[in-house]
Amino acid sequence: MADDIKLTKLASCAGCGAKVGAGTLQKLLKDLKVREDPNLLVGFDRSDDAAVYRLRDDLAVVQTLDFFPPIADDPYTYGAIAATNALSDVYAMGGEPVTALNILAVPEKMEKTVVQEILRGGYDKVYEAGAVIAGGHSILNDSPLYGLSVTGLVHPEKLWSNAGAKPGDVLFLTKKLGAGVVTTAAKAELTERATLDEAYAAMTTLNRAARDGMVRYAIHACTDVTGFGFLGHLYEMTHGSGVRAVVDTDALRFLPQAEELAKDGILPAGLYRNRRYAEPAVDAGGTPLYLQDLLYDPQTSGGLLFAADAKDADALEAALRGAVPCLQRVGTIEAYPGGAEIVLRA
Repeated sequence: MADDIKLTKLASCAGCGAKVGAGTLQKLLKDLKVREDPNLLVGFDRSDDAAVYRLRDDLAVVQTLDFFPPIADDPYTYGAIAATNALSDVYAMGGEPVTALNILAVPEKMEKTVVQEILRGGYDKVYEAGAVIAGGHSILNDSPLYGLSVTGLVHPEKLWSNAGAKPGDVLFLTKKLGAGVVTTAAKAELTERATLDEAYAAMTTLNRAARDGMVRYAIHACTDVTGFGFLGHLYEMTHGSGVRAVVDTDALRFLPQAEELAKDGILPAGLYRNRRYAEPAVDAGGTPLYLQDLLYDPQTSGGLLFAADAKDADALEAALRGAVPCLQRVGTIEAYPGGAEIVLRA
């Protein structure tokens, strides 16, 4: 029965924690030739969330795909989280999802009801996003994998990238951090039910409301916080924008138990990959080690991290407060003076 299966026991890593490390990925892609096309507005050479291709002056297509091993034992919840995570890349570019294709790998002996529940979770989130599932591809595999290839639309002059932050911008984040630590602890049955319920609720909340509120204001850069962690994705933003970020660590919010678990050393393997990648660019100052760990923690279906024009910051904060899981005003963008690209301050 679907109630009896423990999906997370079928995989060695969970959710976006299974991602290839950012540093490793850069090395893998380094020598690949990129075909130049003036209509390819965003490609894989930009370390951005999705590709954007201009179809005409007022219309561009946003394309992304994302899949991962189970992050929840309940098949429906796993499917819903995986779909929410994939859809998020389109929202992070300022786009609206239109169609999606299933990407599915399952063990040959997995019960049909379990597979159907995974797919049902994905279908429900896609339909909630106002998009449709139009097909997909499936294979047999020893451990389950599920996700989506998503196509969205955006006006070429209104798309967001992670490389446009400007000095004076205000940094916001729309969900709590700590999902990687919490779900890692859950595999060892160290997480309270209420903590998991809050984590799953956040991971199955579309970033649609955030995107819909943000489009009315001047957003200079945006990304969603997923497998590379808060600092990994912020580093991509600062590096791509040629700026420095000053982070107010007291403004960051974490899932219940996340700080306690991090202090106890319950940390996912992906956290260490993220640290190796981004730490050379970070001035941590006197930030406690457990808090640094949480900022490198790989998230799954995390919130949007964005740099907004300072003149819009107060109005934007008022508009999003209560519309997103946990709005946090987490720092500012400065001109890059050399040295560390990210500074942590209490």
